[in-house]
Amino acid sequence: MTGEVTLLVPRLLQPLVDGRDELRLDVGAGALVKELLDAIGTEFPVFERRLRDETGELRRYVNIYLDGEDVRRLAGLQTKAAAGQELMVIQSVAGG
Repeated sequence: MTGEVTLLVPRLLQPLVDGRDELRLDVGAGALVKELLDAIGTEFPVFERRLRDETGELRRYVNIYLDGEDVRRLAGLQTKAAAGQELMVIQSVAGG
C-alpha cells in the first residue's frame, strides 16, 4: 500500500514553501520523519533549515506532531509515518 502524509505548515513559515499551508509527501509503505524532512529540504531548503539545525536534529523551538503525538516522545526523527497520517509543525513563540 502506498500513499501520502500531509504536513501542515504554520502561517509564519508558509512564505518559505510558496505560500502553501500544507505539503503532501509520498511515503510509500511508510517513511521516517527524518526522510520526509530530507525530501522537503530538497525542494525547500530554507524551510528545512528553519526546522533542523546543522546536525540534522530538530531545533529546540520546533515541535513536530504526528497525529497529535509529539515525535520527540515517540522515536524522534526515527518515528515512522504511514499513509493517511498528518504531521503538524509548531514553532514555539517567545517574547517579552
